[in-house]
Amino acid sequence: MNLNERNESIKEFFNSKADEYDSVHLKMMENKKAITESLNDNITNILDLGAGTGLELIPLLEKFPNAKVTVIDRSEHMLENLKKREFSNEIKIICGDFFEVDFGNSYDAVISSAALHHFNEIDKQRLYGKIYESLREGGQFINSDRIVNTQAEQDSLMREYEVNPNLYPHMDTPLAIENERRILKEVGFKNIEIRNLDDERYKLITTIK
Repeated sequence: MNLNERNESIKEFFNSKADEYDSVHLKMMENKKAITESLNDNITNILDLGAGTGLELIPLLEKFPNAKVTVIDRSEHMLENLKKREFSNEIKIICGDFFEVDFGNSYDAVISSAALHHFNEIDKQRLYGKIYESLREGGQFINSDRIVNTQAEQDSLMREYEVNPNLYPHMDTPLAIENERRILKEVGFKNIEIRNLDDERYKLITTIK
């Protein structure tokens, strides 16, 4: 899986689906609300990776109206829709690649919703390491995302994608729970918890630096 090619295909897919995104993901708002519910009460500086149209920011900014929020997304069309939201002028918006944009190192929390399940283990370790370095000591990483239960499920999806990456306009390749936990631990995260969400395809990861 070539990371640059994969990132480009992801951008093209989400650009083409930007106007349909909310109609699909509004059905998964409980997954997104779970992120806000898991955040500590004293956070003030948040990074959202893959914010898209900003659905997860609706409950977030209701609870933390004074938070400083930075969002990064690769799809400029998704971000154009985010900019239409009434709170868009209150957040910092960056259009760019997770692997190329400088995250900085001062966040109380990094969050993500349904955005990180497109990368293999090597790329995921690199990304999680970057997230770890962007957090202050004791900062939270909370990820509501597609995760499969077994290595066999992960291998099957990865194999399907690698054999014919152009078979579908968009292909999910989530990692298994055991690999998510291992990679997070290897980059330094502590207190790793992974729990089921109402949507059985998704799980909530919470961990701290």
